[in-house]
Amino acid sequence: MQFAAHDVGRLSRLAAGSTGVAVAISGGLSLVLPPAGADDTLTQSPAAALLAAGLALFLLALPRVSRPLRIAAYVPALLATGLGAAAVPAHPAAGVATLLAGLALTCLDLYVHRRAGDPVRYRVADPLVAGSAIISLVALVPRMFAPAFPEGGGPDSVMSPYHAGGLFILAVGIVLARPEAGPLRTDATAGPGTKIRRMLPAVVAVPVIAALVSALAVRTGISRPAAAISTGAILATLALVALVGYLVRSLEGADQRQRKLVAELHERRDFADTLLQSMNEAVMVLDANHRVIDVNRRWRELTGNRDPDGMPPAPSLPPAGTQDWLIRRTDGTEVPVLATMAAIPDAAGQPRGYVATYVDITDRKRAEDELSSHAAELESSNDRLREANAKLGAALAFKNDLTSMLTHDVAQPISSIASLAELLHADWADLPDDIRLELATKINKNTHRLIKMMNDLQLLFRLDTGAVTARRTPVQMREVVTSVLDELEDTDDVDVAVEDDVAALADRQHVWHVVRNLVSNALSYGEKPVEVRASRDGETVVLIVQDRGGGIPEELVPNLFDRFMRGAGLGLFIVRHLVEANGGSVRYERAEPRGARLVVTWEAAAV
Repeated sequence: MQFAAHDVGRLSRLAAGSTGVAVAISGGLSLVLPPAGADDTLTQSPAAALLAAGLALFLLALPRVSRPLRIAAYVPALLATGLGAAAVPAHPAAGVATLLAGLALTCLDLYVHRRAGDPVRYRVADPLVAGSAIISLVALVPRMFAPAFPEGGGPDSVMSPYHAGGLFILAVGIVLARPEAGPLRTDATAGPGTKIRRMLPAVVAVPVIAALVSALAVRTGISRPAAAISTGAILATLALVALVGYLVRSLEGADQRQRKLVAELHERRDFADTLLQSMNEAVMVLDANHRVIDVNRRWRELTGNRDPDGMPPAPSLPPAGTQDWLIRRTDGTEVPVLATMAAIPDAAGQPRGYVATYVDITDRKRAEDELSSHAAELESSNDRLREANAKLGAALAFKNDLTSMLTHDVAQPISSIASLAELLHADWADLPDDIRLELATKINKNTHRLIKMMNDLQLLFRLDTGAVTARRTPVQMREVVTSVLDELEDTDDVDVAVEDDVAALADRQHVWHVVRNLVSNALSYGEKPVEVRASRDGETVVLIVQDRGGGIPEELVPNLFDRFMRGAGLGLFIVRHLVEANGGSVRYERAEPRGARLVVTWEAAAV
């Protein structure tokens, strides 16, 4: 097919070039051998315009027209246009036809759009060629009827038959010069242009055949011109009837094709509807204004809308793309779905509709929820395991600290008691009474020290298990401080400054332990004199125990109140817990110019 079309185009251009040569030769001969009685000048003769137009047609019909050659062809085309315009006063019909032919050659490759944005282009030369061909036919047809009239009575013509024939041949050559455009193009779709291309030979042939038949009728015995003209009219009528029949047949064929297209459209619609209804996914089709056009069976099942008549209102639509969504059923429940919203673009890329697809993911959501529940349980188990591990680690650290303390702090008084008791037992008879009393006193002191340590450990175990509770009552601070100092030894350098009306709201036994531990630590680890002060400060009672020692090193201060603190034993750990159990607080401050100061704050009791 492509090869045949290429050959037809080449033959068409060859015929156009030959036509141009023939027209140029005809125009040249008319100039050299003018008809009898012709008095035209060169610039007023249509023959000169035919010569230039034929040359331009020959150049434009060449197989490969380069840009310089095309420009060279436009020069004789413009010359033919000018010569045709100059011949209009003397020869109006021939001048106008030649002018149109020259313009057609000049605009042979010029296309325009009917309106902005219209993709279809129109060639400017087509109406110009048609006008020139019509004028030449008008001039030729009366000459064809000349044999039907008596001698000397033939009809007149608007121009010379030589010029008319040359112009008609020139118009045919212009059409053949560009077979890929104009009425002869073979790749045009069905339409008015195709109809004109098919009927054009018949339209041209009808007057020619009518004239020949009329002349034949006269030559065979009909002498009256009316009879010859009637014969031509009858033939023209028959041709018109044939043309009408052809148009009717074309309309019938178009109707059959339309019926076939409608049937194919219905078949495709039925197939698309069957395909839509057979999909396992719920599908909803909407127009550009988000009105529902169609839904499938699965969509009605998913939403609970079983009404087959009419389209349901559009639900809340998901955004463009694919994501999890919730569809509300007619009974008010919600169904989790995987929703996909896609636009249907038109030729300009604008959305002319939308397609929403929903996939039920209830089972997947249930599995995800179960998995999340299992993960939460696992995380909770992990938290409990981590908590148990932390408690186990704390217990292990407590055991290690307790073992370290027992091997150091407890072993020392026990070893001292054992050695002193052994000395008394072995040398009792030889020892004087004062030495015996001194050794017994040391044994008693270490025993009390050991008993205190055991009591502290027992209190520590109770604090660690949370078994210590405070029974808060008004406690006279001076009475507690005096009781502690009476029990302790070597308290001569302890200065007490506590007023009689200072009372704290706390557990008395807890306050006694706090004061005793603070004073003992000051006497054991600090330097004398030791000061014990208690006063009321608004709604609180402040207890201060201060020594004149070197103070606590800065690196030990953050962990000062932890249990088994090096250099403090259990005392300060017990102090912190007992104070906090009674709603108070304890802190360390560096005394000036030197020494350590421990400050305890309790809620004041009403006086």
